[in-house]
Amino acid sequence: MKIAWFCIPAHGHTNPTLGLVRALTDAGHFVYYFSFEMFREKIENAGAVFIPCDAYDFEMEDKENADRVSKDPAFAIELLVSSTLALDAMVTEKIAELGPDVIVADSVAYWGKLAAMKHGIPYISSTTTFAFNRYSAGYMKRGIGETMKMLFSMPRVNKQIRRLRENGYPVKGILDIIQNDNDTNTVVYTSRYFQPCAETFSEKYHFIGPSIRPIKDPFKKRAEKTVYISMGTINQNREFYRNCINALGKTDYQVILSMGTNTDHFDAVPDNIEIYESVDQMAVLKIADAFITHCGMNSASEGLYFGVPLVLFPQTSEQDAVARRVEELGAGLRLASIGEDDVLKAVTRVIEEKNFKKGAEKVSESFKKSGGIQEAVAFIEKAVVR
Repeated sequence: MKIAWFCIPAHGHTNPTLGLVRALTDAGHFVYYFSFEMFREKIENAGAVFIPCDAYDFEMEDKENADRVSKDPAFAIELLVSSTLALDAMVTEKIAELGPDVIVADSVAYWGKLAAMKHGIPYISSTTTFAFNRYSAGYMKRGIGETMKMLFSMPRVNKQIRRLRENGYPVKGILDIIQNDNDTNTVVYTSRYFQPCAETFSEKYHFIGPSIRPIKDPFKKRAEKTVYISMGTINQNREFYRNCINALGKTDYQVILSMGTNTDHFDAVPDNIEIYESVDQMAVLKIADAFITHCGMNSASEGLYFGVPLVLFPQTSEQDAVARRVEELGAGLRLASIGEDDVLKAVTRVIEEKNFKKGAEKVSESFKKSGGIQEAVAFIEKAVVR
């Protein structure tokens, strides 16, 4: 079987797919992965053929554009259409050359879904966040102001839809692009238990659990309780990190802080605080008793997989959705503020109040009981049989 796979230029959307890609190539299938140069090595190591998209006017890579997307829905649609059309000639040529049996695309790599529509190829959605429909979308907390802005911008949106139609894409409206229905074959990298409103999704949605990397470098536990802090690569809130150091530096906890390239920011760091540019996150979570996290889907899932209760500090609406679900399942506690007292109080509570650990372990159990990569391979193979 030949698979054309499309993804956006983001670690959090690429990394979860690599285990599945490796399993598919090991099973004798050919995966042609349309992505970006920074991911070439990872993708090729998973056994796929890497097809670069960097040479095209892919405006979604621009940081200013990316920042504007969340604030201006009509601009987001314009960017999506422009990016799709920039890739159109290359994708059309490659599809004619490769003759894929199926297109698998990240749930927000809409150009992959659009290519499947244009060329009449079976489509499977790869969803590394929660699956969203009109029920679960409520977790995104879209306010009335944003809704009104979208309504007023509809003429701009409709203009973009016409651009797609003029280039051979059979699109009726915006929902054809951004929303999957219950007839869409979908792989979701979480469990039905963790998925909000799971009962509203059909059996075409396969919740396979998170993709967990094996531990490469075991981490030594140096205290009775270990606290891990990681806010991903984007958040560089100096005050937040300083307050964590001040608050937790007074405890007996081993505190492991992964903060990217800004490891030279702080002087006079207490002995129990370990600051790293990066760590083997799986190894740290294996020994952790609490995890202060930005609630990225991958990080939160990895923490919960190891049964670690979370201190929740979301930075985006998508991360807030993850935080809300963790709260609902009793597996974590939202940070009231970044003040030192609130940091210490939250960490102390998730460590000492056993219900948080029990909540995290229940999510962990659901992940481990999910079908995993082998279920996804069987699902994709079956979905392609015509």
